[in-house]
Amino acid sequence: MIVFSDLRERSGFAPILADRIWRAWWEARGVPLEHVAARVAENLGPGPIPSAFVAHDGGRFLGTASAITHDMDERPQYTPWVAAVWVERDARGEGLGSALVRHAAAAIFRAGWPRAYLAAAPRRRTFYEGLGWQVLEEAVGEERMTVFIREAADETADQT
Repeated sequence: MIVFSDLRERSGFAPILADRIWRAWWEARGVPLEHVAARVAENLGPGPIPSAFVAHDGGRFLGTASAITHDMDERPQYTPWVAAVWVERDARGEGLGSALVRHAAAAIFRAGWPRAYLAAAPRRRTFYEGLGWQVLEEAVGEERMTVFIREAADETADQT
């Protein structure tokens, strides 16, 4: 059975979470795994942000998403962010990515923030728009990222 847990409750997943985030976004940039592992460890402190969430089936890691203060140096005025969304290859296509994004955004809204931001490669635009995220900016930064916004009020409206 697939369960979504706060990393604080399942800290044994921290090393695999750090590895996946590192391989997906930081390894090619020359950032050491230890740096990413230290950032992941910050999610084990008192919340609500940063917080990391894991999807798992017992001890099997399936995916992750985080709620963090800042995700883009180019946009320090935006906070907080849903970030580091990852689903294991063999678990993709089952709706886990969508559920993880919703889970992280809901944590941000429960903590009292009125909106959340998310940055993604342009090729992921349709995915996030399908989840109700609105494009705020395009072609941001060196990687030409799309910045999305989601209002807490929109989240509430989707649940009625």
